[in-house]
Amino acid sequence: MSEIESTAGQPDQADITDYNDPNAPWNQAWDQEGGIANWNDDVIKEFRENSGKVGGAYAGGDLILLTTTGAKSGKRHTTPLGPLYRDDTMYVSSFIEDKYPAWWYNIKANPQVTIELRDKTYQATGKVLEAEDYDEFAAWVLANNPLLADFQSKVDRPIPLVLLTFNGEG
Repeated sequence: MSEIESTAGQPDQADITDYNDPNAPWNQAWDQEGGIANWNDDVIKEFRENSGKVGGAYAGGDLILLTTTGAKSGKRHTTPLGPLYRDDTMYVSSFIEDKYPAWWYNIKANPQVTIELRDKTYQATGKVLEAEDYDEFAAWVLANNPLLADFQSKVDRPIPLVLLTFNGEG
């Protein structure tokens, strides 16, 4: 089993069972002056300095750094995300309530991404799920991920789902 596959099925923040849980990473307060971007910068720095291990709200959980190319700007953007798995398939989603995340739009425009997992960097392809692909995968996700199901029950738009395929793996 490859290092990528060895994380499949590991719990992601297993103690958190409700989207509104105040201990959930997405519900943590950040400095309003610096905003979420500066908070992400600190997480990214800590991730890279510690071979993918971070403290705070993400302590003990799996985390990746997903680097996309801006749909409009063409600039590279890195976002820390908690990877999710369906068997050996890695996917990501988001708990942003009022819009889809920038990385979702970026992958839709340019599916070539970079994933940092622990102390390794991989080239990968992201696939924004839509139509029939989305329907089947979302049904599985909502049946098997109580946090995303809880979140979906609170928002009017479909949750974003993106599959990540490691180039050269398989």
